[in-house]
Amino acid sequence: MTSSSTRTITFRIQRYDPDKDTAPHWDTRQLAVSEGMTVLEALHELKHEQDPTLAWRSSCRMGICGSCGMFINDKPQLACQTQVLHLGTEVVSVAPLPNYPNVKDLVPDLEPLFHKHAAVKPQLIPAGNLADEVPTGEFLQSPEQREEFGQFSICIKCGLCMSACPTLATDLDFLGPQPLAQAYRYTADSRDAGLHERLEHIDALHGPFQCHLAGACTDACPKGVDPAMGIQLLKRTLTLDALGLRRARPAPQIVPLPTEFKPSEKIPQPPPRTAK
Repeated sequence: MTSSSTRTITFRIQRYDPDKDTAPHWDTRQLAVSEGMTVLEALHELKHEQDPTLAWRSSCRMGICGSCGMFINDKPQLACQTQVLHLGTEVVSVAPLPNYPNVKDLVPDLEPLFHKHAAVKPQLIPAGNLADEVPTGEFLQSPEQREEFGQFSICIKCGLCMSACPTLATDLDFLGPQPLAQAYRYTADSRDAGLHERLEHIDALHGPFQCHLAGACTDACPKGVDPAMGIQLLKRTLTLDALGLRRARPAPQIVPLPTEFKPSEKIPQPPPRTAK
């Protein structure tokens, strides 16, 4: 029996315990769900009230950390951002993200994502003497130069794009949308000169030219990043570089550190408040 402000929703949850199960199976539970309750909150209720063995991964509950990615109603989504009643179904299925090994229940093993991300050298690689370990000043960058890669810098590495990728589903060695979009993010940065250092990893059989441009990665991204476009821009960059048509990029200017530091004017202290 539920109040008029709640609805009884059936949750089909994929379960798998490597210590006991030979294959995943589905577990069905029912829960009274109120308006505004997220899938993550529903899982907490189910764990607290019905099954304490249920396992998943989560942290911030604010769509920032990317830890709670799940396959909700056959779509990769963040459980903390997905409201149960907004799904519009009486039965909600929850499974671990596809294209990853399954650790337990709803916990995917994201190690392949992080290995591939690290392989594309996701850091600025300055040219020549700009690569000194001790920087001499701040690199200058115009708003227009920042705009070249801006949207790709807000990736939270949740892995949803990788789970949505049909190419990765058939080729687990494919680098995938998250690493490839980040490879473009750094290559497009005006402070970076590391394209050729990345070529060994990004211009290969399982690199960007393996992408079929399905666009599922972009549709899955919870932060509005367009990794499908990033991969196409990376293809263009590699093609122009191979043909010798890529425009040379001037070295970024460095703002020299000040040689003298002047103390700021002392701000007068307000008078103490007196009791009335």
